[in-house]
Amino acid sequence: MITIIDYGLGNILAFINVYKRLNVPVNVAKNAVELAGSTKLILPGVGAFDHAMQLLKQSGMRETLDNLVLQQGVPVLGICVGMQILALSSDEGKLSGLGWIDGQVKKFDVSSLPHSTHLPHMGWNDVKPVTAHPLFVGLEKDARFYFLHSYYFKCNNAEDVLAESEYGATFSCTVRHKNIYGVQFHPEKSHHYGVQLLKNFAEL
Repeated sequence: MITIIDYGLGNILAFINVYKRLNVPVNVAKNAVELAGSTKLILPGVGAFDHAMQLLKQSGMRETLDNLVLQQGVPVLGICVGMQILALSSDEGKLSGLGWIDGQVKKFDVSSLPHSTHLPHMGWNDVKPVTAHPLFVGLEKDARFYFLHSYYFKCNNAEDVLAESEYGATFSCTVRHKNIYGVQFHPEKSHHYGVQLLKNFAEL
Protein backbone atom coordinates (compact mmCIF):
# COMPACT_ATOMS: atom_id res chain seq x y z
CA MET A 1 0.00 0.00 0.00
CA ILE A 2 1.40 3.39 -1.07
CA THR A 3 0.58 5.94 1.62
CA ILE A 4 0.79 9.65 0.83
CA ILE A 5 1.52 11.70 3.94
CA ASP A 6 -0.89 14.64 3.99
CA TYR A 7 0.42 17.14 6.53
CA GLY A 8 -0.85 20.16 4.61
CA LEU A 9 1.76 20.52 1.85
CA GLY A 10 2.09 19.09 -1.64
CA ASN A 11 -0.18 18.15 -4.52
CA ILE A 12 -1.73 15.06 -2.94
CA LEU A 13 -4.34 14.59 -5.68
CA ALA A 14 -1.69 14.41 -8.40
CA PHE A 15 -0.01 11.44 -6.71
CA ILE A 16 -3.34 9.72 -6.16
CA ASN A 17 -4.18 10.09 -9.85
CA VAL A 18 -0.83 8.67 -10.99
CA TYR A 19 -1.12 5.59 -8.81
CA LYS A 20 -4.74 5.01 -9.75
CA ARG A 21 -3.72 5.01 -13.42
CA LEU A 22 -0.99 2.52 -12.56
CA ASN A 23 -3.51 0.35 -10.65
CA VAL A 24 -1.38 0.64 -7.52
CA PRO A 25 -3.32 0.76 -4.21
CA VAL A 26 -2.97 4.20 -2.64
CA ASN A 27 -3.97 5.68 0.70
CA VAL A 28 -3.78 9.16 2.23
CA ALA A 29 -2.74 9.57 5.86
CA LYS A 30 -3.56 12.73 7.82
CA ASN A 31 -2.82 11.27 11.24
CA ALA A 32 -0.82 8.52 12.91
CA VAL A 33 -3.70 6.02 12.89
CA GLU A 34 -4.07 6.30 9.11
CA LEU A 35 -0.39 5.38 8.64
CA ALA A 36 -1.13 1.83 9.81
CA GLY A 37 -0.46 -0.84 7.20
CA SER A 38 1.74 1.36 5.01
CA THR A 39 4.33 -0.52 3.00
CA LYS A 40 5.60 2.56 1.09
CA LEU A 41 5.44 6.22 2.06
CA ILE A 42 5.47 9.40 -0.03
CA LEU A 43 6.38 12.64 1.76
CA PRO A 44 5.50 15.55 -0.55
CA GLY A 45 6.18 19.20 0.14
CA VAL A 46 6.27 22.72 -1.24
CA GLY A 47 7.26 26.03 0.32
CA ALA A 48 9.63 26.72 3.18
CA PHE A 49 11.65 24.25 5.27
CA ASP A 50 10.60 25.49 8.73
CA HIS A 51 6.93 25.68 7.74
CA ALA A 52 7.06 22.08 6.55
CA MET A 53 8.65 20.90 9.79
CA GLN A 54 6.10 22.82 11.87
CA LEU A 55 3.17 21.33 9.97
CA LEU A 56 4.58 17.81 10.24
CA LYS A 57 4.99 18.23 13.99
CA GLN A 58 1.45 19.56 14.33
CA SER A 59 0.09 16.59 12.36
CA GLY A 60 1.04 14.23 15.19
CA MET A 61 2.65 11.82 12.72
CA ARG A 62 6.33 12.44 13.45
CA GLU A 63 6.85 9.72 16.07
CA THR A 64 4.99 7.09 14.02
CA LEU A 65 6.94 8.04 10.89
CA ASP A 66 10.25 7.72 12.74
CA ASN A 67 9.20 4.24 13.83
CA LEU A 68 8.01 3.14 10.38
CA VAL A 69 11.05 4.48 8.54
CA LEU A 70 13.91 4.03 11.02
CA GLN A 71 12.79 0.97 12.95
CA GLN A 72 10.62 -1.00 10.53
CA GLY A 73 12.50 -0.01 7.36
CA VAL A 74 9.45 1.10 5.39
CA PRO A 75 10.64 2.80 2.15
CA VAL A 76 9.88 6.52 1.98
CA LEU A 77 10.20 8.97 -0.92
CA GLY A 78 10.53 12.65 -0.04
CA ILE A 79 9.68 15.09 -2.82
CA CYS A 80 10.90 18.71 -3.18
CA VAL A 81 10.66 20.21 0.34
CA GLY A 82 9.69 16.70 1.45
CA MET A 83 13.19 15.72 0.34
CA GLN A 84 14.84 18.71 2.00
CA ILE A 85 13.35 17.98 5.43
CA LEU A 86 15.05 14.58 5.34
CA ALA A 87 18.25 16.52 6.10
CA LEU A 88 19.71 17.64 9.41
CA SER A 89 19.15 21.34 8.75
CA SER A 90 18.65 24.00 6.08
CA ASP A 91 20.10 27.39 5.21
CA GLU A 92 16.49 28.46 4.73
CA GLY A 93 15.36 28.03 8.33
CA LYS A 94 16.29 27.55 11.96
CA LEU A 95 14.50 24.31 12.82
CA SER A 96 16.11 20.88 12.71
CA GLY A 97 15.05 18.55 9.94
CA LEU A 98 14.08 14.91 10.31
CA GLY A 99 17.75 13.94 10.17
CA TRP A 100 17.03 10.71 8.30
CA ILE A 101 19.85 11.38 5.81
CA ASP A 102 23.18 12.92 6.84
CA GLY A 103 23.32 16.24 5.01
CA GLN A 104 22.34 19.89 4.95
CA VAL A 105 20.15 21.91 2.62
CA LYS A 106 22.17 24.71 1.02
CA LYS A 107 21.17 27.74 -1.02
CA PHE A 108 22.46 28.01 -4.58
CA ASP A 109 25.34 30.44 -5.04
CA VAL A 110 23.63 33.14 -7.11
CA SER A 111 26.97 34.41 -8.46
CA SER A 112 27.53 31.11 -10.26
CA LEU A 113 24.14 30.90 -11.97
CA PRO A 114 23.98 31.38 -15.74
CA HIS A 115 20.57 33.08 -16.00
CA SER A 116 19.60 36.66 -15.28
CA THR A 117 16.61 35.57 -13.19
CA HIS A 118 18.91 33.36 -11.08
CA LEU A 119 16.52 31.87 -8.52
CA PRO A 120 14.43 29.85 -8.25
CA HIS A 121 15.69 27.07 -10.47
CA MET A 122 12.47 26.52 -12.38
CA GLY A 123 11.59 24.31 -15.33
CA TRP A 124 12.74 21.12 -16.99
CA ASN A 125 16.24 19.79 -16.43
CA ASP A 126 18.24 16.63 -17.06
CA VAL A 127 18.57 14.10 -14.25
CA LYS A 128 21.61 11.85 -14.44
CA PRO A 129 21.88 8.79 -12.19
CA VAL A 130 25.38 8.38 -10.77
CA THR A 131 24.87 4.67 -10.16
CA ALA A 132 22.47 2.02 -11.40
CA HIS A 133 19.43 1.67 -9.17
CA PRO A 134 15.90 0.25 -9.57
CA LEU A 135 14.43 3.73 -8.90
CA PHE A 136 15.76 4.80 -12.31
CA VAL A 137 14.88 1.75 -14.39
CA GLY A 138 13.87 3.03 -17.82
CA LEU A 139 15.24 6.49 -16.97
CA GLU A 140 18.96 5.88 -17.30
CA LYS A 141 19.28 8.16 -20.37
CA ASP A 142 17.67 11.43 -21.42
CA ALA A 143 15.38 11.63 -18.37
CA ARG A 144 14.06 15.14 -17.73
CA PHE A 145 12.08 16.31 -14.74
CA TYR A 146 10.38 19.50 -13.58
CA PHE A 147 12.16 21.55 -10.88
CA LEU A 148 11.12 24.52 -8.75
CA HIS A 149 13.55 25.33 -5.91
CA SER A 150 16.25 27.68 -4.61
CA TYR A 151 17.94 25.20 -2.25
CA TYR A 152 19.58 21.83 -2.79
CA PHE A 153 20.52 18.81 -0.67
CA LYS A 154 24.23 18.49 0.11
CA CYS A 155 25.01 14.98 1.33
CA ASN A 156 27.83 14.50 3.80
CA ASN A 157 28.38 11.00 2.38
CA ALA A 158 28.93 10.71 -1.37
CA GLU A 159 27.41 7.22 -1.43
CA ASP A 160 24.03 8.76 -0.51
CA VAL A 161 23.86 10.61 -3.86
CA LEU A 162 21.77 8.68 -6.39
CA ALA A 163 21.43 11.23 -9.20
CA GLU A 164 22.64 14.70 -10.10
CA SER A 165 21.51 17.67 -12.12
CA GLU A 166 23.13 20.98 -13.04
CA TYR A 167 22.23 24.59 -12.39
CA GLY A 168 25.33 26.74 -12.41
CA ALA A 169 27.09 23.76 -10.86
CA THR A 170 26.35 20.07 -10.37
CA PHE A 171 24.06 19.35 -7.43
CA SER A 172 22.43 16.30 -5.87
CA CYS A 173 18.85 15.96 -7.08
CA THR A 174 18.19 12.43 -5.81
CA VAL A 175 19.45 11.04 -2.52
CA ARG A 176 19.13 7.66 -0.89
CA HIS A 177 20.20 6.09 2.40
CA LYS A 178 19.01 2.54 2.96
CA ASN A 179 15.19 2.68 2.65
CA ILE A 180 15.05 6.50 2.55
CA TYR A 181 14.82 8.28 -0.82
CA GLY A 182 14.45 11.91 -1.82
CA VAL A 183 14.03 13.74 -5.13
CA GLN A 184 14.32 17.50 -5.53
CA PHE A 185 12.19 17.57 -8.68
CA HIS A 186 8.44 17.01 -9.01
CA PRO A 187 7.68 13.59 -10.54
CA GLU A 188 3.94 14.33 -10.32
CA LYS A 189 4.52 17.22 -12.80
CA SER A 190 7.04 15.43 -15.03
CA HIS A 191 4.76 13.55 -17.41
CA HIS A 192 5.85 10.03 -18.40
CA TYR A 193 9.27 10.38 -16.76
CA GLY A 194 7.65 11.08 -13.42
CA VAL A 195 5.09 8.31 -13.84
CA GLN A 196 7.91 5.85 -14.50
CA LEU A 197 9.81 6.95 -11.40
CA LEU A 198 6.73 6.68 -9.19
CA LYS A 199 6.02 3.25 -10.66
CA ASN A 200 9.60 2.21 -9.93
CA PHE A 201 9.28 3.36 -6.33
CA ALA A 202 6.11 1.34 -5.90
CA GLU A 203 7.97 -1.75 -7.16
CA LEU A 204 11.08 -1.41 -4.91
